[in-house]
Amino acid sequence: MRTGPNNCITDVAGLHVGNAHNELVKTGVTVLTGDAAFTAGVHIMGGAPGTRETDLLDPVQTVDKVDALVLSGGSAFGLQAASGVQDALHAAGRGYAVGPVTVPLVPAAIVFDLLNGGDKQWGGEPPYRRLGRAAFEAASPLPVPLGSHGAGFGATTAGLKGGLGSASAIAATGHLVGALAVVNALGSAIIGQGPHFWAAPFERNGEFGGLGYPEDFLGADEIVTKGGAPRPMENTTIAVIAIDAILTKAEAKRIAIMAHDGFARALWPSHTPFDGDLVFCMAMGGKPLANGPRDLLPIGAAAAAAMARAIARGVFAATPCPGDVVPTWRQKFGAKRST
Repeated sequence: MRTGPNNCITDVAGLHVGNAHNELVKTGVTVLTGDAAFTAGVHIMGGAPGTRETDLLDPVQTVDKVDALVLSGGSAFGLQAASGVQDALHAAGRGYAVGPVTVPLVPAAIVFDLLNGGDKQWGGEPPYRRLGRAAFEAASPLPVPLGSHGAGFGATTAGLKGGLGSASAIAATGHLVGALAVVNALGSAIIGQGPHFWAAPFERNGEFGGLGYPEDFLGADEIVTKGGAPRPMENTTIAVIAIDAILTKAEAKRIAIMAHDGFARALWPSHTPFDGDLVFCMAMGGKPLANGPRDLLPIGAAAAAAMARAIARGVFAATPCPGDVVPTWRQKFGAKRST
């Protein structure tokens, strides 16, 4: 399966992504928006999600398009990032028209990054509303930076830093599928004690080290998680699939469901009671489904493969910051990287 030109979610035409972070707090926000409102769906498989406005994405609900999606650190505090994005959209005159008023619609999801070594004594006002607006204003169609950026700035996984990852793929239908993931999982992206990635079969062009699978899988079934007893809301991988297709909300939800297979291919364990694992799907328009619902199969498979690769790339590209509580992949395994 070929990648898009930049192997990034912004390979999908009309999609803009922006990031902002606070280095002292060790947190950040990622915003995805379009040239116009877009159809979206969502599917949640983790047991501890933190969300805003996801109910309106249900296929039975009236509104069929939204204006932006927000991924944020900060646990429940991070949901304020969507308000910052809403402020910026309203100032630009964008939103759902209700008579003379426009109401920007901004679904959001958060990860827990409050115990990552950053300074969370931010005083009277958490930084997320400001970060949300800054990320929206930085949004562009340029390739997304990987690793310690945006909502992945303070992300961690079992024993390694997490991060922001992205990848793209061209489905058998010709549709371009992009994935973006904030990897903050309870589980591990590497097999056993590493350095090999669970997502290895899907790797393209050495994008996360080119190590392939290990010679044996001894210890692969060991459940490696973040230290101590896991508690709800302290983990989560949240992600977005974007497609240059014309989809209904029901079709977008089906692609989001299929994309969760990428979590299971890249993280062990995933979808736990202590993760808030969630996938949004953005249908950016452009190409219809020539074969109707039958096209959802190859598109969904491409979405799952791109998602697995995006997760591995986010962990692989993470960079160290002062006060980190876990090392990056390169710090721990850099000498073993394939050339």
